[in-house]
Amino acid sequence: MIREDEIRFDARDGYSLSGRIITPERPRAAVLVSSGTGFPKGFYRRIALAGAERGYACLLYDYRGIAGSAPARMRGYKADIVDWGRLDFPAALDRAEALAPGKPLFTLGHSVGGHLVGLADNAAKARAHAFICVGSGHWGRHLAYYRPQVLFFWFAYGPACLALKGYVPPGGMWGGTALPRDVFLQWRRWASRPGYLGDDFEAIGDHSFGAVEAPIRSYQFTDDPIATAGAAQDILDLYSAASTELVTLAPKDIGAGRVGHSGAFRRGAEGLWPMPYDWFDTMAD
Repeated sequence: MIREDEIRFDARDGYSLSGRIITPERPRAAVLVSSGTGFPKGFYRRIALAGAERGYACLLYDYRGIAGSAPARMRGYKADIVDWGRLDFPAALDRAEALAPGKPLFTLGHSVGGHLVGLADNAAKARAHAFICVGSGHWGRHLAYYRPQVLFFWFAYGPACLALKGYVPPGGMWGGTALPRDVFLQWRRWASRPGYLGDDFEAIGDHSFGAVEAPIRSYQFTDDPIATAGAAQDILDLYSAASTELVTLAPKDIGAGRVGHSGAFRRGAEGLWPMPYDWFDTMAD
C-alpha cells in the first residue's frame, strides 16, 4: 500500500516549502527527489511512485519561489539558486531522512537538483546520489542547434520579461513555472562562463562540492541538448572527492522515442525509472 500526502515544512530560515510524501507502508530507505529549474514537484510523481513500489519513501518538494512554494507576488521577490542549495535542499534532506528513521537515505536530482548537493552542509547524510540529465548550464556545452535559442533566452527574452514584470512568467519561450528574478540572473551568469557555477565559487562562499564523498551515478541522454555528455562530466568533476560514474543512454535504451532534457520523467520513459533504484538497492541493505 502506497500513501501520498501533501505537506508543508520549513526551510533552514523558516520559509514554508511545499512538499509531497509518497511512501510505502514499511519503507526500506528514503529518497529526496530534487527538481530541475522551474519544474513543479508533481512532475516527478511517476518516478517517485516507481520508487515507493520498490520500498523507497520519497519526498518531492518545490524550491522557494517555485510552484507551491512561490509567494503571492513575484515582482520584487528575493530568492536565488544558492538559497535553494543552502536553505531548501538541506531542510528537505532532513525531512526525507525522517521518512525512514535509521534506514539509508539517497538523493535523486534532475538538472539543477544535482547541483544543490554541493551547496548543502548536510549532504553527507545521503549514502549515494543519482543524477538524471544533470550538467553544467554553460551555453557552449549545449548541442549546436540549441545554442541560438538559449542565447536569445538569456540576453533578449529573459531581460525583457524582467523589465516588464520583474520575473520570468510561464509561457512563451519559458516552459517552466514563474521564475524569480535573482534565479534567472544567477543562472545566466553561471551559464555565461565555461566553468559554470565553479567559476563563481569565490562569490558563493561556503560550499561542499569537494567534500561530497558518497558515490554519484549520472544518467545522461544522447538527445539532451542541455546536459550533454561534456556538460554532465563538468558537473561530476566538481565533486572531486566522490566516486562518479557517467551513464550515457540513447532514448531507445529505455524504450523511448525521445527524451531530451525532461522526458525522462514523462510517460514513455518507464524503462529508466527502475535504474536508479536498482543502483540504490546495492547499498540499501
